[in-house]
Amino acid sequence: MFLLRLFCFFSLLILGCARRDVLVVGVDATYPPFEFVDEKGQISGVTAAIAKEIGVELGKPVEFRNINFDGLIPALQSGQIDLIISSLTANEVRRKSIDFSDPYVKTGLSILAAKDSAVMSAADLKAPGRKLAVRIATTGEQWCRKELPEAKLVALDTDAACVLEVVNGKVDAWVYDQVSVMNYHAKHADRTRALLAPLREEFWAVGLKKGNDDLKAKVNATLARMKKDGTFAKLADQFLAKERDLMKAQGLPFVFE
Repeated sequence: MFLLRLFCFFSLLILGCARRDVLVVGVDATYPPFEFVDEKGQISGVTAAIAKEIGVELGKPVEFRNINFDGLIPALQSGQIDLIISSLTANEVRRKSIDFSDPYVKTGLSILAAKDSAVMSAADLKAPGRKLAVRIATTGEQWCRKELPEAKLVALDTDAACVLEVVNGKVDAWVYDQVSVMNYHAKHADRTRALLAPLREEFWAVGLKKGNDDLKAKVNATLARMKKDGTFAKLADQFLAKERDLMKAQGLPFVFE
């Protein structure tokens, strides 16, 4: 009887999670202007806007869970969250464990180099003895481990820690996405250099639990509508005007193009 009651309890718990009346979105809110905590303590940025648009499509309010980046996929797989919207690159490694929506951002891996580092281009990353910062569980880390097997990698769990390694000259460079590299270079212009030519192109998408095709279709419909009706252009004006102008000045395509 005890086992039967225990089974019923967990069955109801699982069913309740599946039928919850809010859309629970996982985000690592340490990445402005896409996802960050504003002065009121609320999740804000491009990600929050996308999540709320999806919530409107589903007829559900949105609840955010602020989770460290390397914990987002486990949280999705375990059912703690319904979606990941956190500047998440859709790649083949991650596709083995989760599904992705259509992409909403096109970006590229680039380089934040220490001012006195000998790194002037992607080719310089392959020089013997190169020391690089990587953020754990990111595609920058994956790329470095695959493409630069001889490099010494300093694996850290926050952007701030990676930037500090570069600023203090403890590493030659940090491999990360273009928008981040631009923003962190702007904050430390006297100690860093931004090498924005993409090491490879990447696409960000919404992460979903495998097999949730109905939710995936609604997410894709929302993203398509946001592109068509100019919502993404408005978000660029609100959150990414500086980055858009800098990328265009360097002849680079903007992230929403």
